[in-house]
Amino acid sequence: MKDFKDAGHLFRLAAVFAAVFLIFLLVRAALVPKGFGKYGHFRAEAIAEAMDKPLNYAGHKACEDCHSDIVEVKSKGKHKGVNCESCHGPQEKHVEDPGSVVPAKLETTSLCPRCHTANAAKPKNFPQVIPEDHSGGVPCDTCHKPHTPVIEAEAAEVKK
Repeated sequence: MKDFKDAGHLFRLAAVFAAVFLIFLLVRAALVPKGFGKYGHFRAEAIAEAMDKPLNYAGHKACEDCHSDIVEVKSKGKHKGVNCESCHGPQEKHVEDPGSVVPAKLETTSLCPRCHTANAAKPKNFPQVIPEDHSGGVPCDTCHKPHTPVIEAEAAEVKK
């Protein structure tokens, strides 16, 4: 007991640590949502909240119903497996009122690199470029047709 005679400061320090820990637990309980951690490092309610939001995508079938000419062209190109809204974005409002809601023209300088920027994780046969070196900022649709993305020079060679 002699060793603890002057140990009052240790008990006070332990009490401060315990008080801080208790305050931490109370603040955490107040701020962290109840479902947090149920599905890993996520809020469980986030799934239900996302499901309650209205869908904005029309779906590939809706595009095919009206744009069969584009579907025909696209079916012969390398993008045949890419859904329309992957590039054109959500088009539900366009499908509901095609006359007044016209999709904006795509900015291929920023759109195409989303998939085609060189990356070691992509398969070797997947077309990859370093956009700055490949085009120097010229829009991709200057040389490539997005629905049938073959370089015009390649298309001319194929025709010969």
